[in-house]
Amino acid sequence: MSDRNEDQSDENTLERNETETILMALDQISQTIDVMTSVVGRLRHYVQEHEVASEADLRDAMHPDRTLH
Repeated sequence: MSDRNEDQSDENTLERNETETILMALDQISQTIDVMTSVVGRLRHYVQEHEVASEADLRDAMHPDRTLH
């Protein structure tokens, strides 16, 4: 019976270790997603600002009072 209890105890220990490993991995994935979400937000903001600046430059370069030949 002692061997059986030890086997069950070993299984419980392995399950706990696996659970802890899975939870740590999930936490790391969550942190990675948070960082990537922040990066994507900053890139989106940069692209939008760049687009607005490009449109303003284009408007400044166009002269509606000029006749193109």
